[in-house]
This record gives sequence, C-alpha cells and structure tokens, in this order.
Amino acid sequence: MTLTLRGIVLLFTGVVLGFGLALGSAAWTALSTRAKPPPATLDPTIESAALVAEVIDRVRREYVDVVDDRQIVEGAIRGIVGELDPHSTFLDAAAYEDIRISTSGNYTGVGLDVDLEDGKVTVVMPLEGAPAARAGILPGDIVVAVNEIPVDSKDVEATVTRLRGEAGTPVTLDVLRPGTATVLKFALTRTEVHVKTVLGEYLGNGLGYIRVSSFSEGTAADLETVGRELAAQAGREELLGLVLDLRSNPGGLLDSAVAVADEFLAEGVVVSGTGRIRQSRFEQAASPGDPFENVPLVVLVNGASASAAEIVAGALQDHGRAQIVGETTYGKGSVQTVMPLGEGSAIKLTTSRYLTPSGRSINGSGIAPDVVVASDDINRQYRGASGRIALRDDEQLFEALTLISAESITVSSTN
Repeated sequence: MTLTLRGIVLLFTGVVLGFGLALGSAAWTALSTRAKPPPATLDPTIESAALVAEVIDRVRREYVDVVDDRQIVEGAIRGIVGELDPHSTFLDAAAYEDIRISTSGNYTGVGLDVDLEDGKVTVVMPLEGAPAARAGILPGDIVVAVNEIPVDSKDVEATVTRLRGEAGTPVTLDVLRPGTATVLKFALTRTEVHVKTVLGEYLGNGLGYIRVSSFSEGTAADLETVGRELAAQAGREELLGLVLDLRSNPGGLLDSAVAVADEFLAEGVVVSGTGRIRQSRFEQAASPGDPFENVPLVVLVNGASASAAEIVAGALQDHGRAQIVGETTYGKGSVQTVMPLGEGSAIKLTTSRYLTPSGRSINGSGIAPDVVVASDDINRQYRGASGRIALRDDEQLFEALTLISAESITVSSTN
C-alpha cells in the first residue's frame, strides 16, 4: 500500500490512526518530496502533518542504524499520545491483550497472582481450581524460572507472558519455597482461567470481609454472589457489618465501578463526567433493590487505590454510606477509552474527567480517609486465612473491624 501525504495527514490528525507499514523506498521518497514546507495558505493541520512526515523520512533514510518501519510509526504514535498525560498511551498487541484480560477477567495460563517483593517474583495467591493451585504452589513461593528461563526481577511482565499461552500447552516452573533450600519443579498444563476479582471471608459475629482486587466485567455479579455466601454462613438474611477492601486496587471498568457502588446505595448520583465529546459527558445514578444497601460498611483504601476504586470510595463517602479507613488514595480522576487500531494495537486515550457525587474532582489529590491509619509496608495486607499476613498483623484492617464491630453491635441491639 502506497502511503501518500494525505495518509500521513489523516494519521496524525486522528481521523485514521492505522495504515499499511510495508512501504517501498519509492513511497518514502514521494513522502519526502511532498513533505516540503507547504504554502502559507494551507491548513495548519496539514502543514504540521507534513512536518511529521519529513521527520519520519529523515529518520528512515539518515539515522545511523536501520530502523524498522513499524518501529518508526509506533514511536511516532507513542510520542503523540504519550505527551498528552500520564494515562494516555499507545498499546502494542501484547499490551492490548493485557488490557483485554484485565477487563474481561479471562485468559489462558496457570492461574498465578504474582508480585515483586524484595526483588523476587513472589506468589501472592494461586487462583482456586487453576493448574498452579492444583499442583500445590503456595502463597509466598518464589518463582525462579519459567521453562528453564531464569526470572528477571526487572522484567516481571516477561515472566507473566511466559506463564500464559494456548490452553493445553505445557509449562514448567522452578519454585523456591521459604524455609527450604531445594528448588521445587512443577510441570503444569495451561488452561482457561477466570480471574476472581472478589474474595470474601466470614469473620464471625455477623461480620464479613470482601476484597475487590480490580473492576472487570463480572465484578458486581461476583460481589453479590460472595455477599450471599457470607450471609448464609452467618445464618442471616444479611450481614451485620462488612469491610470492603479496595487497597492496592488499580481500577478497571467505569461501568463496573458504578455497578459495585450501586450495590451499597439505594439512590443518588454515583459519578458524573466532563469532556469535549458528547459520550464523555455523563451522569450515572444508583437504583434501589440491591442486597447491601442496609449493611453497615467500612471501606479500606491506600495510596495504590486508584481510578474505579476511587469512584466507589468517593461515592460511598459523599453519600455518608461508609467510613473510609486507611491512607489518601492515588488521585486518578480521569477516564480512558481504549480505541483499537490496526495490527492488533490500540491507543488508550483520556476522554473524560469524573466528579464524585458532591462535585469533587479528585484528580491529583485523591480521597482523604475519614480515619487515617498509615502503613509503612504496602504488602502487609491480609489476603485471607491462607495468606502470609495474619489478620491481627494488618493494622488498617484491624481498625476497620473495630469500627464495623461497634456499628454491628448497635444494629444488632436495635433489631
């Protein structure tokens, strides 16, 4: 496909963001010729696009090393989008797939939630029923190699990528378990994995604990399911109190955040948005009839609670529905839209800024908790009875339970 100046203009003004990259030298020479400074009467947009075309051609013909055409164009797109704000970015095929997984909650792999702790790729939690859990991999295990390739602590994403693959394909893991000197080897078979973004635990005395790790398509439905299970364990129609843990939750889908907030609100605005195009200006409200509307609630947040997590916390705080405990949140008050391009790539573009129900913009400032409980170790968080941190050692959660216990006693006495 021959790339004309019109093609470049369309690319860099956002009308068309994908185009053929298999360019012959004749096409680039034509581009160079057409990229000369246009007459002053031309539209400034065309003039600017011509300038970009000239830079691309200079790099291709005169840079000290040969640069792949795809790399040049992707670099140009990265530069355009990356200069806008910290959250707008170009997504290559791999990054776009990661976005799809995080929003759909489904992928093929072994079902391991890993994180970098003290320079080591450490298992946070094997997903229940997934190959890693069935094989006996435990929280706290350290992954040292995947398919005999040593793990690079500076590139955790590469390790995660090697763990994934087509369903039915084999993968081997070398794991070092704390307290043992012998490396354990696990031969696993990849399978379809559903990422559980909602985990719950009944704590006794009518109290429940629910952790939401991110906001994907099924989060609200999973929240209802877990809530019913906890109420059943309590032997009640509804819990006497609930702690909702949103710590280190990076966010996710806007609609999912609204649906989760709606679970706790009978009415009122959840979030509103402002932007240039009509679709970016919105207002979403809660509706009655949800199972958690009358359950006393405390929400846990920290400095890594962002985006959709802040939408939920802000809505519940503004409506006086919950006490917020922990540390000031990240402060990401903008909404990004993922726009597919060609060749499996996409751009993630900031299209709106959102406001909490009271009209607050938390962009750059975050949500201040009602009860401040600082933590000097972001990894010191309770992850369930099988996790490495005991409940009593999680100071933020312990404070939340103290508050919700007092409320539940009041509710129980009233009933």
